[in-house]
Amino acid sequence: MPRLTVPAQPYPARSRPATSRRPASVGSVDADRWPDVARLPKAGRGRTVVARHLVRKALKDLSLLAPDGVGDAAAPTGSVLVLRDPDAFYRRIGSAGLIGFGESYMAGEWDSDDLPGVLTRLATHVDDLVPAPLRGLRSLWLSARPSGDRNTPDGARQNIHRHYDLSNDLFAAFLDPGLTYSSAVFHAFPARFASLEAAQHRKIDRLLDLARVGAGTRLLEIGTGWGELALRAAARGARVTTLTLSAEQAALASERIRAAGLADRVEVQLRDYRAAEGRFDAVISVEMIEAVGAEYWPSYFGALRGALAPGGRVVLQAITMGHRQMLHTAATHTWISKYIFPGGLIPSRAAIAEHSAAAGLRTLADHGYGPHYAETLRLWRERFTAQGDAVAALGFDSVFRRMWELYLAYSEAGFRSRYLDLRQIVLTEGTAR
Repeated sequence: MPRLTVPAQPYPARSRPATSRRPASVGSVDADRWPDVARLPKAGRGRTVVARHLVRKALKDLSLLAPDGVGDAAAPTGSVLVLRDPDAFYRRIGSAGLIGFGESYMAGEWDSDDLPGVLTRLATHVDDLVPAPLRGLRSLWLSARPSGDRNTPDGARQNIHRHYDLSNDLFAAFLDPGLTYSSAVFHAFPARFASLEAAQHRKIDRLLDLARVGAGTRLLEIGTGWGELALRAAARGARVTTLTLSAEQAALASERIRAAGLADRVEVQLRDYRAAEGRFDAVISVEMIEAVGAEYWPSYFGALRGALAPGGRVVLQAITMGHRQMLHTAATHTWISKYIFPGGLIPSRAAIAEHSAAAGLRTLADHGYGPHYAETLRLWRERFTAQGDAVAALGFDSVFRRMWELYLAYSEAGFRSRYLDLRQIVLTEGTAR
């Protein structure tokens, strides 16, 4: 795999005004790269006091807070949260809520030797963490999503670039050899000793089967990744057009396709889904709807319907959340939208059903695979942490590595707590009967 140049700033963090320097005891953080991690916010005393009271009580009620006095010299034990700098931890949460919670982890102000375990407990009890009479105060910690993150054609290109163009070598450090960056489907559980590569191929083959892809099928893939699905479809004899906005992914996918001798069957296009051309027997889009944004779901499903030839099938693999949770998240700037997936929003099954029907598509099948994603994320997280030195050698600093450890554990917890689900959905032309 070719070595790629790592961006000077792996992930641009959005700064907030009115901050002060973090205590030197916490460690050195590049303030240009991570402004909101390097400096503590000037949270009002009242907000910090409220955050300390509510968060401390919630953590203690769930038996998630390590005993007082466990400091930097002590290793965290069990599924508990260890505060390295309690004052900074509560101050960040008092200023920015869950964004501050994530930034505090990035800064090294709290830790755990079972990060997904702690986060799973929190996700399971998320609706109970704040007493009912005080839930109206949540609005004090929420901010609107930045208008610059909207998925206009130019905005979508920038949002995809900020995540998927970090470095192909970074993703190769923790993905399977086929570089499949979506949930696998395992043969059986527990999957601790399962082959991730085999589980990814099982997932891809299932999607191709659902779309009835075979010799001569005209297939449109929206969201190329690094080309594994296109390769397996072409090996069946399909003619594949695959779209991506990631220049790094397009280059490596094209290289892999040429190396496999399948360039005559696969065309990789650096193109927005809204600019798709042609009609196809099958359309497959794997975990791409999450990057579309609610504002553009009508355009997305319209593009799916417009690309479908009579009698064809659309197959989606999509992360979903509850509808109420989706509506709340859609209006809120979160730690994930700030640092990991700008402009992204996980849909609900109801939203998918509504927008697909409005575009003239009806649902033929809808299958759930949430536990499979939890296992996939566990394997990715374990591989990522094991490759810490290799990731550092690519130019990604300790704040970035902690950010991605939290992202992978946070996502795993979402599926383990069933706050999130994974669906494979088959659509075709026509209205529901």
